[in-house]
Amino acid sequence: MSKLQRKPQNAKIAEGVTLVQDINEANSGLEYVGFKMIDLTQGAIYEESLSGLECCAVALAGKISVTAGAKTFENIGTRASVFEQIPTDSVYIGTGESFTIKGETGISRVALCYAKSDKPLDVALIKAEDNSIEDRGKYQNKRHVHNILPDDSNLAESLLVVEVYTEGGNFSSYPPHKHDVDNLPNESFLEESYYHEINPGQGFLFQRVYTDDRSLDETMAVENRDVVLVPKGYHPVGVPDGYTSYYLNVMAGPTKIWKFHNDPDHEWILERE
Repeated sequence: MSKLQRKPQNAKIAEGVTLVQDINEANSGLEYVGFKMIDLTQGAIYEESLSGLECCAVALAGKISVTAGAKTFENIGTRASVFEQIPTDSVYIGTGESFTIKGETGISRVALCYAKSDKPLDVALIKAEDNSIEDRGKYQNKRHVHNILPDDSNLAESLLVVEVYTEGGNFSSYPPHKHDVDNLPNESFLEESYYHEINPGQGFLFQRVYTDDRSLDETMAVENRDVVLVPKGYHPVGVPDGYTSYYLNVMAGPTKIWKFHNDPDHEWILERE
């Protein structure tokens, strides 16, 4: 198993609360990015207090109610499965806040996306209709994108969050690109995590993470609900025929801007007619 790939741990941490993934500075080597995946049964409650971190709670599947600070957002979430391919609701929670999340349906999946932060910002509901939607690529390089917290959002200090769908037979995060050098305006330094779901659930996909000098070069067979860490390097995803890939990206770094550099060996594919 690659040191960059994390299998679901599925640890019961409270009544009706399952911790599927827990990526933090202590166990990942990432300085700026953290991630948790929580499954909640109906009526179950997850609680957390933030210190030195900001968080975006994404109602991945099912409905939830979120209380943070003095604000409560009830029954948010728009889909029973990510593979409905419609945007969903999220809540931004600034550092210093405490929050609770309550499951409102049979099983609710909640992604908790974290970045380092020392700037308290207002709690905010990010409605599904606030997501910008775009399609990228052509030929076998097509993907469908929901931007939850893009780099031009003023809701967060450092945090970037995006959902990406890739159909079978296509590549994504392709041509291979990286954002691991603080060299603005040409490239920004952003760590990244990928939370993967696959439909049907028995499927797999491939993700490679590599640097120019190949001091890091890992190729992984990724299964449903795995997480892949990208501390640096290029990080393309390939999806086998017959399966649909969903992934949720969390990015953060010293500057909240997404400026990437394509692998020059493969950039030529963008010039095809």
